[in-house]
Amino acid sequence: MVTITCVQGDITHQHVDAIVNAANSSLLGGGGVDGAIHRAGGPDILAACRELRAGHYGKGLPTGRAVPTTAGRLPARWVIHTVGPVFQVSGGDESLLASCYRESLRVADELGARTVAFPAISTGVYRWPMEDAARIAVETVRQTETNVEEVRFVLFDERAYEAFAAQVS
Repeated sequence: MVTITCVQGDITHQHVDAIVNAANSSLLGGGGVDGAIHRAGGPDILAACRELRAGHYGKGLPTGRAVPTTAGRLPARWVIHTVGPVFQVSGGDESLLASCYRESLRVADELGARTVAFPAISTGVYRWPMEDAARIAVETVRQTETNVEEVRFVLFDERAYEAFAAQVS
C-alpha cells in the first residue's frame, strides 16, 4: 500500500526517484511547475522532450497521458511529464485529471520508481479548483494499483498544502 505524504515547498528540490511535471502538450517548457522543472533540470530535459516530439509525440502529448525523461540536474532520477486538463475546456472532466495521476504511476512502475513527487496538477493557469483537484488526486492515488511506495504531494503554497493535507488525513 502506498504511503501518501504532503509537503509545502519546491518540487525541484525533492530527493525522490521521479518528479511529475505538470507539462503542457508541447513538452517544451512553459510557466509554473513546468518552467521551474525545465530551469532547474537544465538542457538535458528539454533535449529529451525534443526527442519525444521528433518521434511518437510529434503533435504533442495528449491530455491525461504521461511520458518519462531524464531529470537532468534535478536530485530525482526521472521526470514524468503529464498534461493536465484545462478546467474550462474539459468541462471539469474528472476522468482526465485522474488519468494524469494514474498514468504517471504506471510510468513510475515501468521505470522501477519507488518514490514519486507530484505537484497539484491543473490547479495553476489551467484553473482546476484546488479542493476538487486535491480530492481527485488523493482518491486516484489511493485507488491505483502500483509498486510505488511513497507518493509525496509537493505543494507550492499554504492554500494548496492545506487542501491536499485535508484529503490525505
